[in-house]
Amino acid sequence: MSDVSNGPDWWQAADGKWYPPGQQPNAPSSAPPPPSGYSPRTSSASSSKSSFAFDMKKWTQPERITAFASLVLLISLFLPWFTYNFGIGSVSVDGLWHGWMYLVFILCLVILVYLVAKASYAEVPFKVPMAQEQLLLYATVINLVLTVLAFVFKPGGIGFSGIGWGYGAFVGLAAAVVAAAPLGVPAIRARRG
Repeated sequence: MSDVSNGPDWWQAADGKWYPPGQQPNAPSSAPPPPSGYSPRTSSASSSKSSFAFDMKKWTQPERITAFASLVLLISLFLPWFTYNFGIGSVSVDGLWHGWMYLVFILCLVILVYLVAKASYAEVPFKVPMAQEQLLLYATVINLVLTVLAFVFKPGGIGFSGIGWGYGAFVGLAAAVVAAAPLGVPAIRARRG
């Protein structure tokens, strides 16, 4: 033990004193060996791949628009889509009144989970069955088609009077269009040209 280091292998303890190699106060004489196959470089690289760090800057502009519009569409499903005024009061139903709108709900969740994973990890921690742009394009177009159908087919049929649209239907329709447009318009232009 010394107040100064006497060589490259000497180490400083918490008490501020320097100790020669192999001498540790109140500790075993040697540190346990690292696990087999351990490599500091491999360990830090794999932990950086699996660590969660959300960064919206990893999204492209179309992905950013699609993420926010899909979130708005998801929220709109719980707002009043259709209303019926019967004189002394009114009733309303949400966007999930049509059973197929649960598919829109699920697709919105898939879009958001995928985009959050893309913005949070160096590599997306799960495999997708197609190219990323195609996945988002198909999901948003399906959402758009189902939302348009839900908007057109009011409860009671197309010609049934007395049932009107609530603000949720307009918000949902606009959000579905906005979510699909940044991915769909370039795809349409690419097919034409």
